[in-house]
Amino acid sequence: MKSASRFLGVLVSAAAVLSFVGPAHAEDPSKIAVVDTQRAIMETEDGLRAQATLKKVFDNKQRELDKKQEELQKERDDIEKQRDVLSKAALAKRVDKWQREMMQLQTVFVDYNKELQKKQGELTQPIFQKTMGVIRRLATQEGFELVVDKQAVPYVRNDLDVTDRVITLYNQGAGDSEGGKAPPADKTKGAGVPAPLTVPTVNPPALGPKN
Repeated sequence: MKSASRFLGVLVSAAAVLSFVGPAHAEDPSKIAVVDTQRAIMETEDGLRAQATLKKVFDNKQRELDKKQEELQKERDDIEKQRDVLSKAALAKRVDKWQREMMQLQTVFVDYNKELQKKQGELTQPIFQKTMGVIRRLATQEGFELVVDKQAVPYVRNDLDVTDRVITLYNQGAGDSEGGKAPPADKTKGAGVPAPLTVPTVNPPALGPKN
């Protein structure tokens, strides 16, 4: 989806520059490493599971919003058809009820987005922290004096990119304090992190008789 990277951007922004710096300046390129933090988080087995879970939650919420929006659209169409039949007071009452329901739907939309953001944080924050632990361990073992996020620099030599190594080490349990290996993730193609929920939009019914 188009906004997949934006949906997890809150984590990557926290790691724009991953500075694990030793006592000396990193003048030797072999002492510098680069990590695509966002890809490392999303492509671990835990990250793939988190994406699948978030997508299920998103799809359920979006279906609920779409159903209510369709109901409001049908109600609006019915009000439009009845404009010449209903009295002015009856028409105003139905339109007022419709507007209240539309406002309630907008409130539900905001609440659902907050719920999704909270769920995203609950699922991905532990993965982010474990990924940082893997990077620190790799930096210590390999003697890297500086590790930077790939998205924070305009150009990176391919041989400096250790993202794949970070993902492999994570999946092997390097970021787990207990050293346990996570069970296999569902790597269904296109699972992805969803874009934000679609804003419910239905034009309000018009008041007064047709011309």
